[in-house]
This record gives sequence, structure tokens and C-alpha cells, in this order.
Amino acid sequence: MTSSSHDNPVTCDLLVIGSGAGGLSAAVTAAALGLKVLVVEKDPHYGGTTAWSGGWMWIPRNPLATAAGLTEEIAKPLSYLRHELGEKFDEARVRAFLDSGPRMVEFFRSKAVLQFIDGNGIPDFHGRTPDAALGGRSICAAPFDGRRLGRRIAQLKPPLPETTLWGMGIASGAELRHFLNAMRKPASFWYVVKRVLRHWHDLMVHRRGMRLVNGNALVAGLAASAFETGVEIRVNSPARRLLTRDGRVTGAVVGSPEGDIEIHATHGVLLACGGFPHDVARKMELLPHAPTGQEHWSAASRGNTGDGLRLGEGVGGVVARDLVQAAALAPVSLVPRRDGSVAHFPHLIERAKPGLIAVTGAGRRFTNEADSYYDFITELLKVTPAGTPVEAWLVCDHAFIRRYGLGAVKPAPMPLQGMLKSGYLMRGQTVAGLAQACGIDADRLKETVLRYNQQARQGRDTEFAKGETPYNRIQGDASAGHPNPCMAPIERGPFYAVRVVPGSLGTFAGLHVNASAQVLNNAGQPIAGLYAGGNDMASVMGGNYPSGGITLGPAMTFGFIAAHHAAGVALDASLEEKKGAAID
Repeated sequence: MTSSSHDNPVTCDLLVIGSGAGGLSAAVTAAALGLKVLVVEKDPHYGGTTAWSGGWMWIPRNPLATAAGLTEEIAKPLSYLRHELGEKFDEARVRAFLDSGPRMVEFFRSKAVLQFIDGNGIPDFHGRTPDAALGGRSICAAPFDGRRLGRRIAQLKPPLPETTLWGMGIASGAELRHFLNAMRKPASFWYVVKRVLRHWHDLMVHRRGMRLVNGNALVAGLAASAFETGVEIRVNSPARRLLTRDGRVTGAVVGSPEGDIEIHATHGVLLACGGFPHDVARKMELLPHAPTGQEHWSAASRGNTGDGLRLGEGVGGVVARDLVQAAALAPVSLVPRRDGSVAHFPHLIERAKPGLIAVTGAGRRFTNEADSYYDFITELLKVTPAGTPVEAWLVCDHAFIRRYGLGAVKPAPMPLQGMLKSGYLMRGQTVAGLAQACGIDADRLKETVLRYNQQARQGRDTEFAKGETPYNRIQGDASAGHPNPCMAPIERGPFYAVRVVPGSLGTFAGLHVNASAQVLNNAGQPIAGLYAGGNDMASVMGGNYPSGGITLGPAMTFGFIAAHHAAGVALDASLEEKKGAAID
């Protein structure tokens, strides 16, 4: 530590370590409640994994749903989570989340720059579970004009290149459908032309796209709200250790270009460093399928290496080791880049489209491909023999890949040659030829495709019930004209495949906290002055994944809760009436 660390300490009310949704939600809320807030981020860009995400948040009973007439009593989502979480159901934390989520959304809508669009037609993952909803529980950040950030947009983490078109983010829902239909529908074609022309104009003028969507829009809206309420965000500022006095966390030692400095925080410190998806040692400990820590390829930000968990443990915090899963599992493909690096591409969209199956190296299907990404990898782990690599192949025909793409491979009119040359995309003129190229059992794969095609023509998957839940169907494509929106024959060669391996969108095993997001010690008592948010907080879902947005929804909500606790402002049903002056 340099001498300047002691001679010239920095002072704030709340220190937030990490700049994803969990950290920035707390920062904006605390600033609105009158606190002086400093956010430190170790990476050169702010935004973390949130900036690469779809930006969706699961917030039952949110104001956008209510305005659309989709109302429900809290008992309904409470019941759904009680059935989904089983013995991991923590009623105090779940109630805190369900009570405060709608208030969080209303707070940002009325007091901040960040705005939302509804996901009122998006069902919960598990439609057969009691009190699963057909919609009304999801929201996403609205598209955001990056010009509002001014020069500070240079430090905003751009979206993952492989999920963009020339660096242009594509919003899920209606916009994505336009891009998929651009070669079929004139209205979609002209929509895409206008989007692309605007993006190219932004590249020439601003050197990056300015119409931000998905998780990039969420971070931008939060960051703009933070800057406009006096919050400072410092990048290239890794936290080294926490400072304590008389059992209370009072700040942290943080790196800077000038050396380490002390930051004193009078109201507390929030850890929101993104969990441990790239911490080899922690993966070895908590992910059974990664015995060396290398067999898990997360799509999360590479800077998420478990810093927050270690900082918390250093002052008595405890990492949850008893969750159903320690990570938000998802199938990932490994995309070679021209610079020699490898991108981790999460497969979230195309698996439910009609005309694709997933098989093991034995050539057999093993799951309902249209189920959630988490369920997909859970099933793959179950069927993989111990001691063998955990991998599967997504298989489709020429008609499918040109219509929907496959992983990082874009649909027509984008070319396939680069992905074929790199070895990312495998091709065979026949099903047997594809099997040989991939090392899949050829006879079994031919049998599997033949059986699947027969079922696809009938519109019923007798093996895995593909297309039979509302979530399956909305992820499929009813416009393709097949009896089942998730099924179509795989019969038009050449045939293609991409290998997928176990990865995640982030991790669930964070620090134990209470319903106020205070970090707990091994006696279950709160550590004064220390909070955890985002994936540094143990999953309120207990390592389960009941619906899309159960990472960002709780991250935003518990950041909001933590800020109120740190500010000493009660969070009750009369928040607006009693505390309006403090918020303003």
C-alpha cells in the first residue's frame, strides 16, 4: 500500500464494488436517498455481465403488467416459487423480493433515467408447476440512446460481438423477428435496412452503435441515472481488501493508476463483483462437472473471478455451498476468433425453433431442446457417463440454418464459410457424413433423425414432449406452418452441427445474506456495514431456475433493498408517501 493511501483517503457514504445491475441499482437508489456513492470496477469498462445479457428481469406484479390489466395477488408467485424451490425456499428473502420488486420498478420509472418495456406475453419456464404464469412477470430495459451518456459511453462495456450484427445489438421479441424474417417479408426487410443504416451512421460518427438494447440498455440507463445523481464510477479500480473497525466494515483498499488508496464508507460497502464464473479454484470446489476448474465455459464477463466472495470471506462472510446448482447453467459453444481467442456463445434462442435436435456423441437425443437453457444442461449432465467429456451437438439441416442461424452462425444472407473454415460449424452432405465429421455414432444418428422426422410430421414429440408447454411454444416459431411450433423434419441437406459444452450465464453460489441483503457470518448474524448483491449474493432461488430473468430481477431488487437499509430509510408500503422528500 502506498503512503498516499493513508494520507489522502477518499470518503463516501456507500462504496459499491462492481458495476453490473446489482451494484448500479444500489448506487442509483442510494444516491436518490441522499447518500454520496462511489462505484469501483476493476475492468476497463463498467457493466459487467449485465452489459452482455438479454436484460430481462423477472418481477411479478410489476407496474407494467398491472397497467395492462394483468393483476395477481402475491400468493400466486409465492406459491409458484414455493413449488419450484422446494426445500430451498427461503420465505423471508422470497417475500422481500416479491414485495419490493414492483416498488423498485416504479422507483426507477419515476425517479431515474432507466425505463422498461413489458414482457407480458412471456410465460414462466415450467408451465406444469402450480401457479406458473402465462405472462405478466417479466420486464426488460427499454432501448436507450447512448448519446445521453456523452463521453462516458466510451467506458460502457459493449455487447458480446458474437451476439451482434457488426456490433449492433438486436432486441429480443419483435425486433429479432424482423431480422429473422428479413428475407421473407418486405416490411421486415425495410425495418432491418433502416436499423443497419442507422447503425453504420453511428459507427462513422460515434465509432459505436448508439441505439442500445437488452442488457447494454439496462446498464446504460442505470449508469446515466447514476451520473445524473452525482455517482462516480471508477474503472480500472480493483478492490484489494475490506477495511474494518470494531467489527464493522468501513471501506476498502482499492487499486488505482496511482497506487492503492483507502476508501472510507460511512454507511457501508456493497459487494457486487459478479460471482465466480471464471475463478478456477472455486469452480473446482463447487461445480462437480469441472473437476479441474477448466470444464466449465461461462458466457459471463471474464472479469468475474470471485473477488467479491473472497472479500466477504475475509471479514467473516460465508459462501453458500448447499444450493441445487452453484451456477446458472447454459449450453455454450466455443467460437474461435481471428485474434486466437475463443468466445463463449450462450445458446438461448435457436434450440426451440422447428427443425433442430440435440444429441450426445452416441447419436441419441437426451432432452426437450425447447426447454430452458438451465434444464438443457441439467439433463446433459445426467446422461453423461462419469469420466467422459460433457458435450452435445445441435443438429439441423440447410433450411434451418439459413432461416434461424445456429449459435454464432448468422442466418441468410450472412455467409457460412468463415464458420466452416474455423471448425466451429460442421457440415455433411448426408446425416451419416455429418456424424462422421463430428465423431457421432452414424447409425444411431440416422435412426434418431428418422424417428424425430416422423414425430415432427405428426406434431408430437412422444419422447420428450417438445412444444407442449407455453414457454416451449413461445420460443418456437408458429409462423413456420408446422403442426408443432418447435418441430419440423430435418431432411434438406447439407446438414450442420455445432458442439455445445456446459457453461453458464453466471453463478448462484454467493455469500449468505438476510432479507436486507446484509452479509451473514457463520453464526447467521449480519456483518455490520457489509452488503452483497447480484451474483455475489447467494441466489434467492436456491440454485433453481424457475423463469427467465431470475438473476437480474433479484439483482435489481436487492440492490434497491440494500440501498434503503444502508441509508436508514424504511422500505414499506407507504414508501412514496412517507419518504418522497428523501428520494427527491
